[in-house]
Amino acid sequence: MPAVVKKNGSRTEYSSDKLRGSLSLALRKRPVAAPAVDAAVSSIKEKLLTSGLREVDTGYIGELVMQELQRLDTVAYIRFASVYKNFEDLAEFQNAIAEVGGESKPRKD
Repeated sequence: MPAVVKKNGSRTEYSSDKLRGSLSLALRKRPVAAPAVDAAVSSIKEKLLTSGLREVDTGYIGELVMQELQRLDTVAYIRFASVYKNFEDLAEFQNAIAEVGGESKPRKD
């Protein structure tokens, strides 16, 4: 597994447990089964393993988490994104909701 480079520049080992904890926090009280969370953790781990990188920054992992959450549950995605992207006002929440909502609307071709 690649080493994880934190925002302050320090390095740490990858932890599936820490990743699962972050996903579980965002998914708290949401109707997502534990096997789906396990599959998301496995998917992220696989992407990290196959990346060929020796080090990954937390931003890259955060983006992978957001991809999985967006697939699993849009409310959990917004929860995570609001902290990860450090939303500061209502407009940022509205933009994120519009992005998610825009993806789920049927196309009128």
